[in-house]
Amino acid sequence: MLRMLASKWEVLLLVAILIVIVSGVGTPGFLTAPNLATALAAAMPIAIMTLGMTLVIIAGDIDLSVASILALSACVFGWALTTGMPLIPAMLLMLLVGAICGAFNAVLVVLLGLPSLVVTLGTMTLFRGLGFALLADRPVSTFPAEFLAFANGRVEGFLISWPFLLFLVLSVLFALLLQRGRVGRQIYAIGGNSLAADFSGVPTRRVRFSLFVVSGLMAAIAGLVLVSFLSSARAELARGLELDVIAIVLLGGVSIFGGVGRITGVALGLTLYILLTNWLSLQNVTADDQQIVIGGLLIAAVIISNVLRAVGGRSDSRGAGLVGLRLSYRSEPTPPEAVSTASAPKKERQ
Repeated sequence: MLRMLASKWEVLLLVAILIVIVSGVGTPGFLTAPNLATALAAAMPIAIMTLGMTLVIIAGDIDLSVASILALSACVFGWALTTGMPLIPAMLLMLLVGAICGAFNAVLVVLLGLPSLVVTLGTMTLFRGLGFALLADRPVSTFPAEFLAFANGRVEGFLISWPFLLFLVLSVLFALLLQRGRVGRQIYAIGGNSLAADFSGVPTRRVRFSLFVVSGLMAAIAGLVLVSFLSSARAELARGLELDVIAIVLLGGVSIFGGVGRITGVALGLTLYILLTNWLSLQNVTADDQQIVIGGLLIAAVIISNVLRAVGGRSDSRGAGLVGLRLSYRSEPTPPEAVSTASAPKKERQ
């Protein structure tokens, strides 16, 4: 039932996307290929972070530290290059830092049993503070030309950027993992009822731990893209973007309570976010005022998620009642001696 409602929500997202496109028809430059290509390229760091966040939220947790992991890994990358480290080892070190940050979150949440909201709220400040401690007020702005060409160049023969192609490949892999793989079924089970999943033999701790590591790794990859796009590594990078990431994921139909969501819905939510923010920018709406729209979308997404959960919960309760009735008629055959005893006169039983 919940999945059917989620698919209906994706239809509503398509309608919203069409409304934004129709509204932007009269805006000069909105539907031009160069404008859309630039908007896509600029949104790729956020898009990549939504992939890891989707898995974490479906499993019933949340990660508020993704933007700070991006900033810290970017600072480590810039620092490594200033020490003379070659490009490829510095990139690998950057990815390793992202995974370690995710593992640190997982230790506190999964192994120590602390709430993910509180833990990642704390590490959000911790990781960014480490970035400031590493680079202070000295941003790194000198990078190899081939590295800068990654985010600012285009795939030969197309207007799309290399980060967009990377996002498409990762999206397909995550969608297959979530919808077709055994791990995906385990993630849904954990988000639906972690205790029941644990009793069913699902390795809940291992899966949740891995998801936080994946979230940190995706944040580091997003940092790689953002540093290449801006040609700058500093601790201020991506400040506040964690809320945009969460808003997109929830807007895409992922339930904040866990257990429900699909990558296709998140992709539609991302499309709506990109088109809407780009159209607002062309309408000379400031970035601060755009946050009002994003906040409104986040509240709307949570309300709709809550409604879907309530409706699905009532449906599941009715289904559970029917299952109970069926089970009551599936009792094992009564032993012959019990039948003879039950059919005996009362005085004989006495």
